[in-house]
Formats: sequence, structure tokens, C-alpha cells
Amino acid sequence: MSRLLLNCDIGESFGNWTLGLDAEVMPFIDCANVACGFHAGDPSIMRKTVSLALKHGVQVGAHPAYQDLQGFGRRSMQYTPQEIQDLLHYQIGALEGICRAQGGRVSYVKPHGAMYNDMMANPAQLRAVLQAVAAYGDLPLMLLATRDNSAAQALGDEYGVTLWFEAFADRAYDSQGHLVSRQLPGAVHHDADTIVQQALTLSRGEALTASDGSPLVLQANTLCVHGDNASSMAAVQRIREALRPA
Repeated sequence: MSRLLLNCDIGESFGNWTLGLDAEVMPFIDCANVACGFHAGDPSIMRKTVSLALKHGVQVGAHPAYQDLQGFGRRSMQYTPQEIQDLLHYQIGALEGICRAQGGRVSYVKPHGAMYNDMMANPAQLRAVLQAVAAYGDLPLMLLATRDNSAAQALGDEYGVTLWFEAFADRAYDSQGHLVSRQLPGAVHHDADTIVQQALTLSRGEALTASDGSPLVLQANTLCVHGDNASSMAAVQRIREALRPA
């Protein structure tokens, strides 16, 4: 089995509103995708999340989004390529400042929600994201592993940006390796056994079954897991233990 880094979207509380089990999941992951205030999180939550990640030796990644707090960053919005770059630099820079104040650093970038989905569907938007990451500095970009990663890899090579291809343990895929819309039934796996089995299948480089029944092989560097409730936490712990020999 390949060594898949486990990553988790985290730091998504806001003010007095708490979302997720950040303290519980942090010991089991390798990479923390920290919300930067535009879809969730705030300066205090960011500070607390970074502190928790550093305590457990977890890499801190910027998790920037469209400026859509009300919609949790899951609604597509119209921005120019320059505006996309500005959004990314603003959010990465905010998290970088909080990290530096605690002796840490931002180690990679993973766009959130609709920004992530839009860049995978629109090469021009992916180019804008890559330009932003390349201009900021030497940070890898996390993006969706699909049936064929070659076009994205070519763009990454063009801008000199390292790409970390990501797979999901708890999401269904279509035949091309894109995530099935959350609006459709069966898009999200909730059963812990199913989630753990999908994680192991991905780690072995074996084929998943796409939504149309076809076999789907994904070449990934990192696996996204979620720890926002008790059942998903149980799955994360089981995945961590199952992948430990790798």
C-alpha cells in the first residue's frame, strides 16, 4: 500500500458557533486544511487550530474559499482570474501570519468547496489558482485526483507548482473521477465500514466502482477524511490504524 497522507478540513467554527471535532481528529491526521475566514473560521479559531496542529506535528494548509460565509463557500460565484488570485493571497497571507506568530508556517494550499470544484471543472480557473500559488511562493497545491491527472499535471509543471492529488474516503465518484454532486442520493458515504474499505482500496491502488458501475482507478498522494461527528471520527481512527503499516 502507498503511504497516503491523511488530510482533514478543520478550523471551521466561527465565533460562538462550533463545527467539527478538531481536538479529537487532530492526533490521527497528517495535514490540517485550516479555514481562512471566508467560508468559516475567524482569527481566534485560526490561532487555536494552528496551535493544535503544531502541538501534534500536523502540517498546516491554507483552505481558502469564495467570500461566502453564509453559504459555507459551497456556492459558485463569478470572479475574474485576478480576483481569484487576490482572494487566495489574502487568505493564505492571513493564515501565514498566524502561523509565523506561533513558530509555524503554511505548508500547502487546498481550495475549499465551490472554488475547489470550479477549478477542477474550468481549466482557466485552475490556471488562475496555480498562478496565485506560484506567485505566493513554494507551496504545493492540493487538488482532486481524477481518472486522468495528466492535464492538471501539465499545468502544474508549467507554473512550477507541486501538485498533491487528493482522493476522498467518504464520497462517491462518477466515471471520470469527479465527485458526485452532494445534491444527488448516495453522494456521501455515512457507513464507517464503507468509508474504511474505500480508503483501503485507494491506498492499494485498486479500482473503485464509479456511479455508473464502471471501474475507476485514482492515483492519489493524500486522502481526505472528515471528523465532524462521532461516526466519522470512528472511521478516521480505523483508517489511521489500517494505513499505519504502510
